[in-house]
Formats: sequence, structure tokens, C-alpha cells
Amino acid sequence: MRLILGSGSPRRLELLSQLGLRPDEVRPPKVDETPMAGETPLIYCRRVAHGKAEAIPARGGEVILCADTVVALGRRILGKPLNERDAARMLALLSGRRHRVITTVVVKTCERVLERTVVTAVKVKRLSREEIDGYIADGDWRGKAGAYAIQGAAGAFVPWIQGSFSAVMGLPVYETAQLLRAAGYRA
Repeated sequence: MRLILGSGSPRRLELLSQLGLRPDEVRPPKVDETPMAGETPLIYCRRVAHGKAEAIPARGGEVILCADTVVALGRRILGKPLNERDAARMLALLSGRRHRVITTVVVKTCERVLERTVVTAVKVKRLSREEIDGYIADGDWRGKAGAYAIQGAAGAFVPWIQGSFSAVMGLPVYETAQLLRAAGYRA
């Protein structure tokens, strides 16, 4: 079987490599990731992950792997920041608070679609203006939901998590391995 990664995320490639996997092909799908009015973060994350999987046709002998990760502060969805100001706003919102990181993984073959959603609670310490400004200047916030990457310098902002560290990075390794195995994929 051929493994097709439906994501352009270098973090997802890195996390797959922890499983000893290297996709045969990378096909990042183009989907509208605009939240719908009244959509909860969990429903949004599942919808977008499934939309990504639907956008990539599975041919015989292929396993398609797609995922979406959302940072949720209550019912608020914190997506990828538009610019430095937006990133600083998100970090200020997360400062001193707990939030959820939701990642949905979808594995698709010609025969079936499998899904798993992982929710991780994350606590961010109270951030000073200097810490936020320094992190923004570093640029690590770019392209990251919620304006931070837990595996980078922002890891120093997180005193604890409850759940999957790899899911916060963008792909829950354990659950992904289970889904791939259930789909019949063997490395």
C-alpha cells in the first residue's frame, strides 16, 4: 500500500517519521477553512479534517492521511494568525489560561474512512509583554494555530498539558498508528 499525506505541514512529516513512516507522496488539499457561524471548535475541526480527506481521491492501494488541528479557547477558534498583531492578540488571550487543542485525524482508503479526534488541555503561564514581543519577533508563531508551537520556544510558556503532546504539534502519533493499522497499512 502507498501512504499519501494530505498535508503540507513539516511537523506532520516529522511526527510520521517518529513512527518510522515516510509518505510515498504528499498531496496538500485545498479546502476552505473558514469557520461556519455558530460552529463549535470540535465540529469545525472534524469538518475541516474530513473536507481535506474528501478533497483527495483515494486510488486502489492508497491510504490517505489527513488531519486538522485547532486551538480552542472556550467556543472561540484560534486559527493561524494573519500577522504579528493578530499573533500577539492570540498569545495575550491564552496568557494565564487553560485552553484545548483539538486534532482530528482522518485515514481513508477506497473502501472506508476512519477518524479519531484527540483533545488535549494546555495551560499557558501568565505572559509578560516582553515575552510576547520576544516570541513574536522570533517568528515561530507563523503558520501555527493559536500563534504558538509547543515544540519550539513557546514550550517554555506551558507548565503542563493533559493529553497528547504530539497532537498539540499537529498529529497524535499513537492514534495515527492505530488508524493506519486499522486501514490495513503496514510499513
